[in-house]
Amino acid sequence: MPHRPKPTADRRPPALQPGDVVAVAAPAGPVPRDAFFRGLRILEGRYLVQHDEAIFSREGYLAGSDTRRAAELNRYLRDPRVKAIVCARGGYGLLRILPLLDADALRARPRPLVGFSDVTALLAWAHGTAGVRPIHGPVVTQLAELPAADASALVRLLEEPAPAGPWFRDLKAVVPGRTRGPLVGGNLEVLSRLVGTRYLPRLQGAILVLEEVGERPYRLDRTLTQLLLAGVLDGVAGVVVGCLEKCDEPDGSGPSAAEVVRERLGPLGVPFCFGAPVGHAERNKAFPFGAPALLDATAGTLDLAEGAVA
Repeated sequence: MPHRPKPTADRRPPALQPGDVVAVAAPAGPVPRDAFFRGLRILEGRYLVQHDEAIFSREGYLAGSDTRRAAELNRYLRDPRVKAIVCARGGYGLLRILPLLDADALRARPRPLVGFSDVTALLAWAHGTAGVRPIHGPVVTQLAELPAADASALVRLLEEPAPAGPWFRDLKAVVPGRTRGPLVGGNLEVLSRLVGTRYLPRLQGAILVLEEVGERPYRLDRTLTQLLLAGVLDGVAGVVVGCLEKCDEPDGSGPSAAEVVRERLGPLGVPFCFGAPVGHAERNKAFPFGAPALLDATAGTLDLAEGAVA
């Protein structure tokens, strides 16, 4: 039988204010210093940012050992001064430390966790295990490369409890229609690796948001087919696809990444759009993981019914 997570609570963490303490952690891949400090300056323009030299640790393709990375996150989760945790970068390795993380600390003192890509696993853990609403959004090493509007969108989600209203525009419909549901998803490859574990987010009734980088069309086909065969997409309310960065074959042969995703997910028959400004390319507009939203694929819009914080 396919894994069917039970519905979880969806608690919004308290809103931040300028000057609050924000911690930066490196729970996945090694952190490049130049990109990190460029992004750090943006965060420091509004918050008191805390990090230590250990985030530059390196063990192969990881930012230090599993023990180091889990201990760093847990230290910030247990620190009452820390009002939000932003990941320094994605990469690899978050799956390895999920069982080591202190969900009780996050339940007791909810705060936003921010990141994307490999951090999809951490967002799923926060929402599914601790019942706290995280934010799918830029990592620190990406912040300085994005339009200022994307940094502003992250700040808005961190600080403003009011419904954000219109959020994504100019989406391109594959299957028209309107639907409501919580926004769930992130990186396709990472999401697929949660199948069969207790960390897979509940997708029934959800608007599934997907992005990917560097996965060729045949690999996208295989990953999406696995999700379909596992039954975890049964009952999904809608689909919104962001950037599929560097996913086409370099020589232009065969079907494109978008064509594969359309062929695999179109038969679900639910409202389905491309074009969300989410992912590894020039845009990565944050969205609250688990927040109720309205997708109007016919009009090409997605509106947030609630914010990320309370």
